Amino acid sequence: MPHLTIQASPNVSISHEESLLKSLNKALWDSGHFGKPTDIKARIIPIDTFLVGVEDDEQAHGFIYAHLKLMPGRDNDVREQLAQLLVTTIEDSLSEEQSGRAALKICVEVEEISPVYQKKLLGS
Repeated sequence: MPHLTIQASPNVSISHEESLLKSLNKALWDSGHFGKPTDIKARIIPIDTFLVGVEDDEQAHGFIYAHLKLMPGRDNDVREQLAQLLVTTIEDSLSEEQSGRAALKICVEVEEISPVYQKKLLGS
């Protein structure tokens, strides 16, 4: 844990997806809130169809939605700090790539997962 899922509308430019994920994972690791770097898992899930607003011609608006799932126990201040950290890292990583292509809204949600959670490590 944690698990970080990124969704981006197709009109948002992410030229190096793996570099973005590395930046996000490093920022989370550097926050000091996690036990091992390999505890942090991130992925980008593509979106094929999206709509911002109610009219088709509003596709000049794009978004990135980051969903961080944590084990229970961190207070609101820590969750808020992690959310702001992810917003800043995404902004720093992608702002130059957008170059007016789409108005970009960055949204981050930090959520505790259910305490009923199982995992198993296969191999080493």
